[in-house]
Parts: sequence; structure tokens; C-alpha cells
Amino acid sequence: MDANSSLNEQKAEELKLKANDAFKANKFSLAIELYSQAIELNSSNAVYWANRAFAHTKLEEYGSAVQDASKSIEIDPRYSKGYYRRGAAYLAMGKFKEALKDFQQVKRISPNDPDATRKLKECEKAVQKIRFEEAISVGDEEKRSVADSIDYRIIEVEPQYTGPRVDGDTITLDFVKAMLDEFEKQKCIHKRYAYQIVLQTVQLLRSVPSLVDVNVPDGSHFTVCGDVHGQYFDLLNIFKLNGLPSEENPYLFNGDFVDRGSFSVEVILTLFAFKCLYPTGMYLARGNHESKSMNKIYGFEGEVRSKLGEAFIELFAEAFCCLPLGHVINNKVFVVHGGLFSVDGVKLSDIRAIDRFREPPEEGLMCEVLWSDPQPQLGRGPSKRGVGLSFGADVTKKFLQENNLDLVVRSHEVKDEGYEIEHDGKLITVFSAPNYCDQMGNKGAYIRFAAPELKPNISSFSAVPHPDVKPMAYANNFLRMFQ
Repeated sequence: MDANSSLNEQKAEELKLKANDAFKANKFSLAIELYSQAIELNSSNAVYWANRAFAHTKLEEYGSAVQDASKSIEIDPRYSKGYYRRGAAYLAMGKFKEALKDFQQVKRISPNDPDATRKLKECEKAVQKIRFEEAISVGDEEKRSVADSIDYRIIEVEPQYTGPRVDGDTITLDFVKAMLDEFEKQKCIHKRYAYQIVLQTVQLLRSVPSLVDVNVPDGSHFTVCGDVHGQYFDLLNIFKLNGLPSEENPYLFNGDFVDRGSFSVEVILTLFAFKCLYPTGMYLARGNHESKSMNKIYGFEGEVRSKLGEAFIELFAEAFCCLPLGHVINNKVFVVHGGLFSVDGVKLSDIRAIDRFREPPEEGLMCEVLWSDPQPQLGRGPSKRGVGLSFGADVTKKFLQENNLDLVVRSHEVKDEGYEIEHDGKLITVFSAPNYCDQMGNKGAYIRFAAPELKPNISSFSAVPHPDVKPMAYANNFLRMFQ
């Protein structure tokens, strides 16, 4: 080895140690940057690639994590951590069968490792469960509506129930405010009223197109919020800062209402209740986490089972399939959860024509609108998540020009200040879950648009305290092992 190579290896090792410190401080983007510098100096060290894979996993960049872990395995096929990191990334993507193969390899390399044995057993159980569910599942065309089979009116409310009540079929502001108070005390409402809220929301959502036009009159305003992810107490803080939703103070929540945060039931019932109360004061868009595959892994399904019971799981899944995929504000601002498309020439009419009443597919316009991310480079690239794509400023500019729009607003990504303006000011990311998962240290944000100018007025806010229930408290046991 020459002196130069030796010096490079030494510098790379120093960078790795700095990256490890950044990782421990939850500065995952900085950790990735430092691991990348170490890799530039010494690309044949399997540890650097595996460590960077772990940092990508923490940022939910599972596609990049799989690539890095695979490179680590290519360098050293006996390095068990490479398989371990790739298995964890596959698991987070819901690819249990691929994850199982990697954990089996970990066990082969480290047969006496009790941790590897435990994780392999959990993974085998998860795959068996999935195979069983696949065997008994019914195709979409054969499914009957769960919502249409439930009549909330016949559900009896016991005399000893002391929570808020709805008289008849109309949800009132008094009921919603009383419900918010109950949730704040970590109490739940009666199942009859939970059914009523979800069923009435389903009826409202079924009637709207896949791309909803929003009209904000001159002199009025409109607020767009990003991901909330089950952070109920931060949702209440948004309402404290910006006012409760109403016809005069309308909101759009741009997907990912649930999962990860452990108050997802409270969040979704709150948003749905306001939708029932003020149909044009609360707009809701689907995010990539409003899907069965995500809810099964990231906590919502387990939370629903715990707080409301098994019957609500399919009901929420049906409700999520009714959510529209995007909104256009005053023919100028295009709002979707994820981003733009793998092909040029997509028109608003193409998005309106999407059949959204299903679980999200793994490719195509519906998938891309829920999953894609902007990138600093021009053109298009593979998704760091392993689903959807990355798109550059030229793609954004062309889409806006072809559809006579001014701005893209999207969510889907944690940002330090709760928002980021990119693509020459033509694209804004807004994320409304501060200190995401109790560890990211980010702020949340919301955007207020005033008509007719529709200039985005962005407000950032910090996390507020919440009861001592950890994120992912109801998540898949197996996934919690890797958090």
C-alpha cells in the first residue's frame, strides 16, 4: 500500500467516526454526507456502505439503503451487517419475503447470535401471516363495501357512557370540541360516533373527483398543511396558532395523517369530523401512508385494533381509498402529497381520470403522485425510497407551463424548518409533524394563501409536549426492533 492510500484510509476512518457522532445526534443527512466523503476516499470498506445504508433508513430513503447495503455485501459477502441493513430496509418497504432471505443469511453467518435468531423468527412469522392473508383475500372486484354494510344508528350507547354525544345524524361544533377535549385527556369517543364520523366522511369523499378544484374568493384565505403522522397534540397546536377549521378558515391536509405517531386514531377522527362539519372547510388528500400495506407496518392498524376494534380496520382502508389524490387552488396552485411524473405531457385531466378507489399500485400516475420527490439535478432519476421517482426543476417547470399553473405544493419529506422552497421557487415542500418521531428535531410548517394573489405565507412552529406514548407504540413488533 502506498503512502497516499494509507493517508486516504486514515482520513476515511476519521470521517466515519464523525459520521457516527452525527448519526448518534440524529443528524442523519449530515451522517450520510460524511459517510459519502469516507467512501470517496476508500470505497472498498463494507462498513462505510452499511453505515450509510442505516442513515438512509432513518430518513426513510429505503431504495438508497438497499443499494448501499447491497454494495456492502458485494465488497464482503461474509459481512452480516450488510444483509442485516438490507433486510431492515426491505422490511420497511413491506417486502417481507426479500427481508426474510437476508435475515436467513445473517443467521447462517452468525448462527450463535441471539439477536439474529430472534429477528429471523419474527420475520418468518410476518411472512407466514402475509401468505395466509393473501390466501384468504378477495379481489377488489369481488369485495363488497364495508361502509355500506354498517348502520351506526342501531348501535346502542350505554347509559354509563359519559363522553360527548351526537343527537341524530348531524355532527355539531359542540360535539367536535368536546371530542377534542376527550382526546386530549387520552379518552376515546363511543364507537357509535366513531362509525358515524367515518361513514359520513366516506359518503362525502365518494362524490368528489380524484383531482379537486378549490375556489378561494378574493379577500379570503386557505391553509395547506403537510404530513401530521399521528401527532395529535401538534395538530391541536396548528389549530391554536391558525384557528379551528371552518368555512371561513378552510384547510387542506395533504396526506399522511396516520402511522408512526401513536395518536393516529385521534388525528383521523378529528380531521374526518371537521370534514363532516364543514365539507368546504376541510379538504383531505391521500398520502402514501393512507394504504393497507403502510398501516400494517407503521402502527395505524395496530392502534385502530387497540382503540376501536378489528371492524374499523377495513372501514378506514375503504375510507382511504375514497380520498382524492390532489387539489388545484384557483387554477394556479397544484397540491399533491408526493410529486410529479415519470413522463412529460401529463395533464390535469389525466389525474382527474385516475380510478383512485383501490390500494395504491406500485407504478403509474397514482403511485407517482403519492410517492415521488423533487431532486436538485435536472431531469429524472431513481427514487431514493425505492418507489416512485425523483424529478428536477425542468420537469416541474414544464408541468406547470403545460397546465397553466404557477406553483407545486407537496409534502412527504421531513424538512428542518418544516418547509423547503425548491426548483426556482416553483415547488414548495410542507411538512407539519415537528420533531418527527420524537427524534428528528425538525420544525413543522403550514402555508397560508390569500386570494387573489395566492402568495404563499409560510409559518413554522415547534413541537409541543405530548403524553408519554412513544412513536410506533402500536407498530409491527418486528419493525420496532430496527427503530
